[in-house]
Amino acid sequence: MMKTMKKLFGTDGMRGEAGRFPLDAATVRAAGRSLARHLSARLGRAPRVVTGRDTRESGAWIEAAFLEGALAGGAERAESAGVITTPGVAYLARSLPADAGVVISASHNPFHDNGIKIFAPTGQKLDDATERLIEADIYAERGAVGDAGHDADSAGATGAGGPEGLRPAELRARYLDHLCGEVAGNLRLEGLSVVVDCANGAASELAPALLERLGARVVSTFDAPDGRNINRDCGSLHTEQLCRRVVEEGAHFGVAYDGDADRALFVDARGGLVDGDATLWVLAQRMQERGELAGRRVVATVMSNLGLELALRTRGIELLRTDVGDKYVLEELLRTGSALGGEQSGHIIFPRLSLAGDGMTTTLNLLRAVVEAGRPLAELTEGFRRYPQVLVNVRVREKVPFEEVEEVARGMREVRERLGDGGRLLLRYSGTEPLARVMIEGQSQEEIDALAEGLAGAIRRSIGEDAAGAS
Repeated sequence: MMKTMKKLFGTDGMRGEAGRFPLDAATVRAAGRSLARHLSARLGRAPRVVTGRDTRESGAWIEAAFLEGALAGGAERAESAGVITTPGVAYLARSLPADAGVVISASHNPFHDNGIKIFAPTGQKLDDATERLIEADIYAERGAVGDAGHDADSAGATGAGGPEGLRPAELRARYLDHLCGEVAGNLRLEGLSVVVDCANGAASELAPALLERLGARVVSTFDAPDGRNINRDCGSLHTEQLCRRVVEEGAHFGVAYDGDADRALFVDARGGLVDGDATLWVLAQRMQERGELAGRRVVATVMSNLGLELALRTRGIELLRTDVGDKYVLEELLRTGSALGGEQSGHIIFPRLSLAGDGMTTTLNLLRAVVEAGRPLAELTEGFRRYPQVLVNVRVREKVPFEEVEEVARGMREVRERLGDGGRLLLRYSGTEPLARVMIEGQSQEEIDALAEGLAGAIRRSIGEDAAGAS
């Protein structure tokens, strides 16, 4: 019923467990059909759609179902690039051109999850209005035919390569040529050794090939996807092994991607982790020195460490903060005309190159900073002092405004009084999961750990999934 219609698109597209609503085959076909119809109405012609996926075992049938729906909805052409990164699809949508780029991926989530992200030809994610129209179409169709689970046989009609004998290898090569040419420019990496953690994901072939073409000695790890090992104890959420491997190999540099390679974290030659905040610090200084940092501004989210804001201030650079999500970072970049933005998680955007965050583009730009400076990465991150930070996730049964939950509101006031001007509290809900996220920064790790656990306990008791009164 429409009165119980749940929002399906979050800050990072539509995501859930593969095979269950809304990622069952019937709903995925409905989404493809709806997208094609709304694009046709807007454009006044049949649209062209390009798709790609990461390495999850569910990716092929979900992609096939979406392509089938798009063609049934009137798409003139719907072609697949096969296994490719999210920013790779965004690039193809812009360069082919296509009227939409569709990625089948759940990014850093485990293999049993999957998702659908839709990009406009600009590289921006699909506008909210069209997402709402697609949601309405899905619910209307679901109400008409009843609930349906996924049927892998019915989803397999078009296959991973699409219905027209299309050219996934050619499309991937086109994206790799773009990175080596337009993005890398005259960058050469001879004499540098790089350890790459591909997360058993979409970058497993592309990232090592990119760095080798530019002359680096590459040690490639977690590059053997089997459909189920994507992000498992590897990639940007699990960098411990990469940190050790860089030191063991005597490498100059390490990089870890997530499952769809829209983000990247780095490791210096000492085995130290360089997260998105430290990456922004290094890149902002380089761009400022070259007169490329428009407005002397960097855009980040409320999750970025207080230390980044203070370090940038010493260079006369302003840090603008947004809500969590690369979507909001991009909106602020475009609104202010800024040239650099990103998230602590390693999702970095260079709007003059692309409106989609790209882990491999970030890698090239950070390596360029190292090569041009003639200094190791560890030295380039000096000047950025990270304040102690803690993040606690609490599973919740519902997302009630925190100010309306008496115990939680009281706990928030107490934490802020304890921190004063020497720290900050951020309390928010996840955009993709039933989680409340408690983030605190301050002078003492011991103190903020205790404060975070206290506030997390208040959330568990009040609105946690096992709280009294939970349905």
